[in-house]
Amino acid sequence: MSHIVACYNMGMLPIQVRNHLKKADPKIYSLAQVISDIDLHPTKKYFQDLCESIVCQQLSGKAAASIWKKFELLVGKKNIQPEYIAKLDDAFLRSTGISWAKARYTKSVARAFLDGTVTPKKFSSMTEEELITQLVKIKGVGKWTAEMFLMFSLGREDVFSAGDLGLRKGVQKLCGMKILPSEQTMKRVSKKWSPYRTYGALLLWRSLETV
Repeated sequence: MSHIVACYNMGMLPIQVRNHLKKADPKIYSLAQVISDIDLHPTKKYFQDLCESIVCQQLSGKAAASIWKKFELLVGKKNIQPEYIAKLDDAFLRSTGISWAKARYTKSVARAFLDGTVTPKKFSSMTEEELITQLVKIKGVGKWTAEMFLMFSLGREDVFSAGDLGLRKGVQKLCGMKILPSEQTMKRVSKKWSPYRTYGALLLWRSLETV
């Protein structure tokens, strides 16, 4: 998981979610019985979160946190805005410790916000599918990054990243499988948790740490 995902906020698992999971799937509910300190708290820092996702791609938790801290320090937290980032030189962004590709991708995110490719004002009225379609138009933003954005920035409750390695390991452990489940199997298992698949994902990630 990215630095953003690893730092999801804690809170009490909503009662309606517990009740639904109890009826829908005894296995995931067994996790809800021992892991209750989970809730969604959307950051609403749309541009900053996408930048952080780009900067922290393919890095471990500690390395990601270190690079992002350096990025914030050199760029300035208040300056992590589309208008400012779009004007920065690639070489300066590279000096923060990120790759040339990530420097270009970060500026791509900035341009997408400025030219209307991304429309934050419309996010609340868009479906998950529409949001993902819009976000992956940005160079450097793939489906996984878009799914994490829906979960942690927007707080969407019914998102599940079937290709996420951590979630695949979580389902393997939950269901006692000998091998990692396919994406098709992941979708089948998580379908029962809808409309609260995001909470199922949070429970699976936590189960790898605590259960």
